[in-house]
Amino acid sequence: MEGVTRRRIETTPPHGDVIRADLRRPAGAVPRTAVIVAHGFKGFKDWGFFPLLCSRLALDGHLVVSFNTSLNGIGPGLLDFTDLDAFGRNTISREVEDLHWMVDRTLEGVWNGGRRPDVLGLVGHSRGGGNAVIVAAERAEVSVLVTWAAVSTFHRWTAEQDRDWAAAGVTHILNARTGQEMPLYRSVQDDLRANSERFDVLDAAGRVRVPWLVVHGAEDATVPADEARRLAEAGPAAELLILEGSGHTFEAVHPLEETPPALEAALAATVRHLGGVAMGDGIGDHIDRKALAVRG
Repeated sequence: MEGVTRRRIETTPPHGDVIRADLRRPAGAVPRTAVIVAHGFKGFKDWGFFPLLCSRLALDGHLVVSFNTSLNGIGPGLLDFTDLDAFGRNTISREVEDLHWMVDRTLEGVWNGGRRPDVLGLVGHSRGGGNAVIVAAERAEVSVLVTWAAVSTFHRWTAEQDRDWAAAGVTHILNARTGQEMPLYRSVQDDLRANSERFDVLDAAGRVRVPWLVVHGAEDATVPADEARRLAEAGPAAELLILEGSGHTFEAVHPLEETPPALEAALAATVRHLGGVAMGDGIGDHIDRKALAVRG
């Protein structure tokens, strides 16, 4: 996008697995604000709407950090699931650890000439939205939060999958876009059981006291809109934006060739929310306090 520069980087947390990331910023500027963008389950930083979202935010003046979690299964080619074993070993603990790592590096100014951001925002989609809620509750340095189609619970497995894990230690899910049968090892279930209190998304939502915009499609068949309502009710400073006629990705597809109206509404609201907090607006100055409905 004109007016935005992008740089690809790699960073390696103490666990030893590489995180591949993109840095976007307004051309010729050293931003004083930063936004970290987290993808969801079977997602990746270059999917569909993420590059457009990140470019819009960078054009609005932020340093924008988008990244592939270290075990999301996307390899060095950045567009294909080439490491299915990594995908199968992934856990919520690993994703949250990766997000904390990216927060740490961003706060240290590693990717911004040593400048610590005055304002740090998180944006997360789907399971990445749940991860962002957890990290926002755990990190006082986070100033503002936006979630898109976020989960209100990480417990989303079927009885059949539970039986698979008990019997064989692995279950499989179909990636409808690629046709791949993708493994999920029992470690994901074990991790949730071992960290049930920490990864209670609704409990964490109650501890998020920064301005938080909850964006959700009314027709979301993957994460029902009632989950957004529960998040917004739990969050003391949360605002709810329901996009009528819109699904889990706001009608965006991969690759993104056009911007659907619902996606444009989500983008505009997100830019306003993050920009309003960066400029020092109070909660609710940039979006109505009541739940909103926008027709996509």
